[in-house]
Amino acid sequence: MDESSHHDRSLHFLVESATDYAIYMLDLDGRVMTWNEGAQRLKGYSRDEIQGEAFERFFTLEDRRAGTPQRLLETARAEGRVESQGWRIRKDGSRFWALATLHTVRDDAGELIGFAKITRDMSADRAAQIALSESEQRFRLLVEGVIDYAIYMIDVNGAITNWNKGAERIKGFRAGEVIGRHFSMFYTHEDRQAGLPARALTTAMEEGRFESEGWRVRKDGTRFWASAVIDPIYDDHGVHIGYAKITRDISERKAAEDALAESERQFRLLVSGVVDYALYMLDPNGIITSWNAGAEHIKGYAAEEVIGQHFSRFYTEADRAAGSPMRALQTAAETGHYEAEGWRVRKDGSLLWASVVLDAIRDEDGRLIGYAKITRDITDKRNAQLELQRAHDQLSQAQKMEALGQLTGGVAHDFNNLLMVVSGQAQLLRRKLADDARAMRALDAIETAARRGEDLTRHLLSFARRQRLRPVSVALTERVRGLRELLSTSLPAGVQLIVDLPKKLWPVQADVGELELALLNLTVNARDAMPSGGTLTIAAENLTLKPGPAGDLDGDFVALTVSDSGIGIPADILPRVFDPFFTTKDVSKGTGLGLSQVYGFAQQSGGRVAVTSELGQGASFTLYLPRAQVAPKADVIAPLAEAASGASILVVEDNPEVAEVAAGMLEQLGHKVQVVTNAAAAMTAVREREPPDLVFSDIVMAGEMDGVALARRLRAEAPGLPVLLATGYSQAAERIGDEFPILRKPYTMNDLSQALTAVLARNRADGKLVRIDTARRARASRAADRS
Repeated sequence: MDESSHHDRSLHFLVESATDYAIYMLDLDGRVMTWNEGAQRLKGYSRDEIQGEAFERFFTLEDRRAGTPQRLLETARAEGRVESQGWRIRKDGSRFWALATLHTVRDDAGELIGFAKITRDMSADRAAQIALSESEQRFRLLVEGVIDYAIYMIDVNGAITNWNKGAERIKGFRAGEVIGRHFSMFYTHEDRQAGLPARALTTAMEEGRFESEGWRVRKDGTRFWASAVIDPIYDDHGVHIGYAKITRDISERKAAEDALAESERQFRLLVSGVVDYALYMLDPNGIITSWNAGAEHIKGYAAEEVIGQHFSRFYTEADRAAGSPMRALQTAAETGHYEAEGWRVRKDGSLLWASVVLDAIRDEDGRLIGYAKITRDITDKRNAQLELQRAHDQLSQAQKMEALGQLTGGVAHDFNNLLMVVSGQAQLLRRKLADDARAMRALDAIETAARRGEDLTRHLLSFARRQRLRPVSVALTERVRGLRELLSTSLPAGVQLIVDLPKKLWPVQADVGELELALLNLTVNARDAMPSGGTLTIAAENLTLKPGPAGDLDGDFVALTVSDSGIGIPADILPRVFDPFFTTKDVSKGTGLGLSQVYGFAQQSGGRVAVTSELGQGASFTLYLPRAQVAPKADVIAPLAEAASGASILVVEDNPEVAEVAAGMLEQLGHKVQVVTNAAAAMTAVREREPPDLVFSDIVMAGEMDGVALARRLRAEAPGLPVLLATGYSQAAERIGDEFPILRKPYTMNDLSQALTAVLARNRADGKLVRIDTARRARASRAADRS
């Protein structure tokens, strides 16, 4: 094979391998002479189908009618080459956008022998170009249509190269007035002097973007607050060709932000200036994020000490253990609001009673972003409310006590007179029926019932603070043995008694008998609360109290506590335990007056009684008794005086049955008795008859004078005449104190004998009473003289 043949063969292989191009030869008339694989793939015809066919068949009907194929041949023949683009037709009738080149082909002699045609399918490129063109067109329309933004281009030196409608509206310049000028013309003089425009371009180049806000100047010289963004622009080869600049007038937003900032500043000043309220913010988890001066004032913490800490630190240990902080957040999150009052803890550990409001804060989308918390110290207000409530309760209690006292006074007087008659007649009958065993048992039952009635009256009087007390200085530590013996008799073997009184316990000012009765009542109450046995503890401590929410006691007191390990007292019953006749025991096991006596005794002694209890944990009753100001006196056992007898006694009693009993008792004691029914008759008897040795008068009587007035009249007219008063209850007896000796009804014959003996002995010791036998002889002598 010669070199020419080899060259032709290589050229053939090259043409056949170019499958992305249709490469073929046309004769001088435009008929296909050769056809490569690329032409077959692109146009769809095989070599046999298209050989000898005119190439105009690849053109559209419109192009053929326009003579395009022939014009291309003529142009190529004249110029040696022609290039064209247009729609071409495949065998299946579909179209494609073709980029075609038509070259003349000449032989070695330079004679034209045909044309070489090269065609490429450019449909994809054309579609992309059209899409890009349409996109650019839309973008131009978009930029031109945006009037809220100034969008324009500047070259690498900052000169303006285009201008949109928004730029014209915002800045006031038309395109012809600004294109070609430097964009710094829109900056204020101060910013230009500071080099801000050049720094903006430098920053955009170095960081790829520049963004700022600041004052800009319009054509008319007015200023507006602008948000500006500058981005560098590069061509397809990465060459920097300028900048895109977008400016927006945000003067209204700036004014709103300034107004908001001013409002927030004022609000911060307001919040920081409020010192009576703790105002602070929490995040959604309860972490403190802000802190005002009021919070520092109320809680004691500086801002740096609590910001970042959980707000539960202000709660008490008990509230934290009970989950109160998280429950507050949960309630506020669910309902939007939480409000409560409770104890809170200051930095120094002291407690304050706080009014708390917690509000959930949400953003524009409704998401929880935190809480606003307002706390106010209302300790003083609460104390005032408690003090007012306590005063109201005390007033109600005082009114109840006064009403009960009035009722009890009348009832006690009449009831004690009845008991006096019953018990007195039983005692008088006892000596007459001493040999009748059956009758003696009946009298025992009568006297026992009378004593129970007397105890009931005594308890009522004690509760109503009408019991006649004889307070003395009492050293409890010196009475431990006696107390143990007294109380042990009321306790079963299953109850252990512990008496724990410190040696340095202060003496108390109290009536010994009523104190022992109060302790006995508390012991019996504790015993009944421990049916299966347990421990009863009596303890005491010295306390100095001040008026406050817990009570109005002021000064030194001894707290005497009686505690049991019994079943405890239900919370709903606890406030009523001191009410008279209130009891949870069976009818046969309690009167409901034992704790009433304890209450009345404590109040009348100048103290109070408190109770604490929990179900299953027992109960504790604490008596607060005032400290005695004088040292206790040792108990002195006075020698028994010889019982008085043979005296002349004037009995003043307006109740015939009581008068009969009193006269009978006095006669059995060996005295001579004269009975009158009122004070006036008593005065007549003293003045006009033989003076008696002693006047024994009831206090409550009808008429102008009661027993006390009678005693005072007698003291004025007959100073040496002793008077013994008797009463079941009388307010007058409360007022006289120790002015006259008083015998409490109902009394026994032994009580009457001891009282008479004491009064007569006292007057004899004072030299105010002559011996009875001497008086008798004097009276007899005077009678003889008269005769």
